[in-house]
Amino acid sequence: MRTFETGATRDTDEGKLHLKDYLSPTALLRYGEYMRQHGPVIDGTPQPDNWKKGIPIDAYMDSLVRHVLALWEQYDANGAIDQDAACAVLFNTFGLLHETVKPRPPLIRYFIDAHGQCVAVPEPETRA
Repeated sequence: MRTFETGATRDTDEGKLHLKDYLSPTALLRYGEYMRQHGPVIDGTPQPDNWKKGIPIDAYMDSLVRHVLALWEQYDANGAIDQDAACAVLFNTFGLLHETVKPRPPLIRYFIDAHGQCVAVPEPETRA
């Protein structure tokens, strides 16, 4: 338990993630600008969280490879980093990671019980 000068208390932060140590606020702001510029717009309304609806991994991978090649080609040509291409790489990388770590619905197995009723039984989560 921690006690602050004000008298307030909190549990310790031992073992907790300190994301600020792993992320650059400057890079995140640039990424946000990129997303605002390039994000989907429906009926004139920005849809910044449209990706949460789910994008297939193959679509993320195809786009990621294209943007990595664009970033690489520009760097090889003149040593410059195309910030938009770097942001697109980040978007697709985050999307791939999101799709692979987000919770998935449980597998359901159906069977007919002794009374002729259809019963759904979730299987334990064993998928990788």
